[in-house]
Amino acid sequence: MVLKLVKSAQERRRAMTGAYRESLTRAGQQARMASWPSHQVTSKSPDTPICRSPMSSTGTPSHTQHNEPTKRDHHPMSELNAEHARRAIVEHTRRLAEAAAAAGPDAAVPTTPKWTITDLVQHVGQTQHWVAEIIERRITDPTELPTQMAVLPTDPRQWQEWLSQSAQRVASACSDDALDASVFNPAGDKRPGARFWISSMLNEAVVHGFDAANAADKPADIHPDIAAALITNHLTMLTSPTWEMQRSESAHAIRGTGQTLQWVATDTDGDTGAWIVERRPDGATWQPGNQQADVTVTGPARSLLLALTRRLPLTEHEATNISIDGDTALAQHWLDNTGHVSG
Repeated sequence: MVLKLVKSAQERRRAMTGAYRESLTRAGQQARMASWPSHQVTSKSPDTPICRSPMSSTGTPSHTQHNEPTKRDHHPMSELNAEHARRAIVEHTRRLAEAAAAAGPDAAVPTTPKWTITDLVQHVGQTQHWVAEIIERRITDPTELPTQMAVLPTDPRQWQEWLSQSAQRVASACSDDALDASVFNPAGDKRPGARFWISSMLNEAVVHGFDAANAADKPADIHPDIAAALITNHLTMLTSPTWEMQRSESAHAIRGTGQTLQWVATDTDGDTGAWIVERRPDGATWQPGNQQADVTVTGPARSLLLALTRRLPLTEHEATNISIDGDTALAQHWLDNTGHVSG
């Protein structure tokens, strides 16, 4: 019976991580069958401005179009220093590992329903190893993505070292030389793949680090600059060319007729903490800056990030220091329809 339960848990965790991998593979394969005309520059993640374009099957782009480095327009708010990001991946993974040890392997993770700490640790470590291999091998073809996943040690006492190794590996893979190299980017946007992945891996470490800390009833600090960069990354993913391919229900739900949402961080420098989202008939877009909006959500960058990723409630001001001016239902609708596959 014990062996059966262990096998069932292992199969469930493999399925969860496998589903995450397969969703990225499917998006990449479909992206190569579509055309992304470069026009209407509206946004980008911590790396570069994004080209927002309608979904199209009018042509098949060359392999180079989606994987070769391209000239990019950098906006001050979109840049997170690469070395800062690498250190943050390692540091937040370390905090995650400590919180996981404090919570215990069988502890439930309230912010990722149906997951235990074991599931969370395996997901993060396997994902970091998997992404590191993609970058190390400079994989550009989604059909050649790794199929073998790193094995979680059976002894939870070894998890901290295992996570330390996975974090160090993926941080090292995202070297300065790799950032502009040809690597698969499942978002289908104009970022070189490693720039996509360094933002994605920072998001995994920070947001799932909060999940682990919450499960252990421990605080989870997130520096405002990191939180702001991850908000940018989050909005970039939701408006990327392949989001409709990965999450068609979400992509359709966040379309609109010109409704605008503004997110404003109260603890960032200069213009690095304001984001405007517009729900257009052909898809949502975003851009940095302040302007009049149908709803404006204001608060610390950490609280905004955790609300956007559905880790904190939007309307509990005492817990988040978030204030809402305007159509609260519009902001809540956005959150309700923008969940990520990986939890």
